Amino acid sequence: MLNLVLFGPPGAGKGTQSQKLVEKYNLVHLSTGDIFRFNIKNATELGTLAKSYMDKGELVPDEVTINMLKAEVVKIALLPVLYSMDSPEPFLRPKPWILCYLA
Repeated sequence: MLNLVLFGPPGAGKGTQSQKLVEKYNLVHLSTGDIFRFNIKNATELGTLAKSYMDKGELVPDEVTINMLKAEVVKIALLPVLYSMDSPEPFLRPKPWILCYLA
């Protein structure tokens, strides 16, 4: 199984590169930005919680992000996955928890 993770700030080209990798290697693409937008738009419990932090200008806690990702990973278990972490501070606040989902 092939798992890739692309890190970078918004606008860095993660989405553009992801499209190319998805096509070339037949991967499933999980984007934290897309996952957040879906959950917020659909007013899920996690989306509402995330939005409450975002509306205050705070970072969404890792636990909320992890739970959103877990829900998506369960849907596509055992498929090759390309993760793109759409976060403005991926290098300032590393997310070691993502590695346990890639193992």
